[in-house]
Amino acid sequence: MPPNEAMTRRFAFLGLAALAALAHGCAPISRAIATSHVNRARAMLDRDDLEAALRQFQLASRIDRNSAVPHSGMGSIYRRMGDYDRAIGSFLEAIRRDPFSFGDTLNLAQLYHFTKRIKDAIQAYLHAVDLRPEDFDAHLNLGVCYQQSGASSQAAAQFAKAIEIDPDRPGAYVNLGVSLDAQGKHYEAIRSYKESLERDNRQPEVLVNLAASYMKQDRLKMARLALIEATRLDAGCAAAHEALGYCLFRLRQFDPARVSYERSLAADPRRPRAHAGIGSIFMLRYLEDADQVVFRDRGLEHWHRSLELDPHQPRIAKLIAKYSPHAPSPEEVLLRDAP
Repeated sequence: MPPNEAMTRRFAFLGLAALAALAHGCAPISRAIATSHVNRARAMLDRDDLEAALRQFQLASRIDRNSAVPHSGMGSIYRRMGDYDRAIGSFLEAIRRDPFSFGDTLNLAQLYHFTKRIKDAIQAYLHAVDLRPEDFDAHLNLGVCYQQSGASSQAAAQFAKAIEIDPDRPGAYVNLGVSLDAQGKHYEAIRSYKESLERDNRQPEVLVNLAASYMKQDRLKMARLALIEATRLDAGCAAAHEALGYCLFRLRQFDPARVSYERSLAADPRRPRAHAGIGSIFMLRYLEDADQVVFRDRGLEHWHRSLELDPHQPRIAKLIAKYSPHAPSPEEVLLRDAP
């Protein structure tokens, strides 16, 4: 049984006979009593007494079964407690009683999104934007859900609507750029990233996105400039150093590329692409001079570390198989077979 149905049935049997009589026979009095419990609950929330506030909302919901307010309050408390299933059930109950409640609909959508129920979140956000078409956050979050579900064109439409509502918020332009880039519309994505940077020029992560779009167009020098600026703004931005390493690698500037990859790993040791890049640089050195076996071994080790962090890299696995020494030395055989 879904949590919200179980909760509703459980509460249905908890009311006292006198309260039930009030609820069925004297609706105005019932509403007044329920409102007094809601007010007590809100006062208790001001003191962060969640359990006591929850009990008051539960009482109110049993006295006035048609009111959405107690269920909304319970949803907020369950959310703060981390009981997301009950929170979702409570907001659903609130919406059943008041389908036009934008706040409850938005809370439900956010909880669906947070618990990775993306399809449900999309439906809830669609209801939210129907209720309040000019709400920036509802359109923005709906766009994020569409993007996460792979519907990039629908995501872009929502981000564009958010920008239309408030053209001064840089985050919407960033999200629009991501959705356009996913569609292969790199020029449009670049323009959107630049619009974001015009509104806030201290966004190293946006510069990384901008550089990625440049690199997809083989505009490597433009990408390098963007990434150098990103590392200047945030010397600890691992993503910027990693992307700069890849850009320099493609420019065949191998020593500076290795330095950038190493800086990325210094900021965040769990970056498989940085290890993969360093491994490729060492292997290229080995291919230039086959006597430098140490370069081969260092390259292989970095590739192994990359796969430890992300095993789903068939290209790296093939490279390891290709360049690993196949014939073990007599010493290695003895060591391997030693008792």
